[in-house]
Amino acid sequence: MELTITEKILRDHCNNKKVRAGDFILANVDKCLANDITAPIAIEVFEQIIEGTEKEIFDRNSIILTPDHFTPNKDVASAKQCEILRNFAYKYRIPNYFEVGRGGIEHCLIPEQGLVQPGDLFIGADSHTCTYGALGAFSTGVGSTDLGVAMALGKGWFKIPESIKFIYSGNLNEWVSGKDLILYTIGDIGVDGATYQAMEFTGEVIRNLSMDNRLTICNMVVEAGAKNGIIAPDKITLDYMKDRVNSNYKVYESDKNADYIEVIEIDCKDIEPQVALPPSPGNSKPISEIDNMRVKIDQSIIGSCTNGRMEDLRIAATILKSQKIHPKVRCIVIPGTQHIYLQALKEGLIEIFIDAGAIVSTPTCGPCLGGHMGILSEGEKAISTTNRNFTGRMGHPGSEVYLSNPAIAAASAIKGYITSPKFM
Repeated sequence: MELTITEKILRDHCNNKKVRAGDFILANVDKCLANDITAPIAIEVFEQIIEGTEKEIFDRNSIILTPDHFTPNKDVASAKQCEILRNFAYKYRIPNYFEVGRGGIEHCLIPEQGLVQPGDLFIGADSHTCTYGALGAFSTGVGSTDLGVAMALGKGWFKIPESIKFIYSGNLNEWVSGKDLILYTIGDIGVDGATYQAMEFTGEVIRNLSMDNRLTICNMVVEAGAKNGIIAPDKITLDYMKDRVNSNYKVYESDKNADYIEVIEIDCKDIEPQVALPPSPGNSKPISEIDNMRVKIDQSIIGSCTNGRMEDLRIAATILKSQKIHPKVRCIVIPGTQHIYLQALKEGLIEIFIDAGAIVSTPTCGPCLGGHMGILSEGEKAISTTNRNFTGRMGHPGSEVYLSNPAIAAASAIKGYITSPKFM
């Protein structure tokens, strides 16, 4: 039987070796992730399950806890959320608890720390847990209740998703990145175009992409409704893993004649940098069209779990070097982890950002979900490298968020309206 990479991973994590897409399974989970928003509910469920028993966490080394959404704490309520997380980590001696100042944004931090590897079944109480499919893992977001159960039992229920295969060919144009490929793809298939399906990314363009770009692509598959995104491991993947993991792992790839519900071929030669207009990541347009609209902005965000990695910061710094942020624009740069922050400091990028008139924040999800560190007022507009631009996502319901890659966000911060370095 010819199988996709997603089917193979899920089959090997359950007791039935004949299952395939469409079947329901009880699967063994390798890793469980929660943050300061989602962990308290998962912890409550976990404690209900083990109450009156001698059970503890199924494997404390498999639990990852990251306070990153409202951190550093913005108010008493967020401080309480983090306290619950912290006390649980101390009580059960969780080694992979990342306190503020020692970690970062979860979906940048976990690959960096080698806490996910090819072939893993990884779940997280955060919708963008799908990021780790870039490393050849089956990785998906779940509800806090499901996570609490998995923390106690090490298992979870899944329906094996059918797969859509995306084949990207040709050459990328200047300033086009993984962010543009996924925005273009979501714009093509729609925000419900892959509902509860696996988006498998292949082709010569994908094979030549850096790991940072691959992580960006898989990060946003949930915006098309997908259960997971996945890229088969190759030399780039294995080189990335080399200094990060010590354990053995299994590399999976799809069979040549695997069954896909659809195969979509995309020629990249005509793809420009993309901008997703509010209120949907699927409302993507080429930058040449947006540049003509002269959309004035009040704020530019460069960072998040989508585009807060080293490659993203280097691109932004290349554009901002010896330039000045527009006097009517606030530019906020958020490195994805403390390690990335430190590396950016060593490379002189932080100085470039500050000289340009930007503010550099400690790692946080903050503005992406309208939490803090960049809330928009009524009528304000932002260009952002984050992953969602729903109504009210970054603050007031009367504000607007436009999604882009770091190059567009940096160029727009300089000009005061949404544009590309190509047009500067």
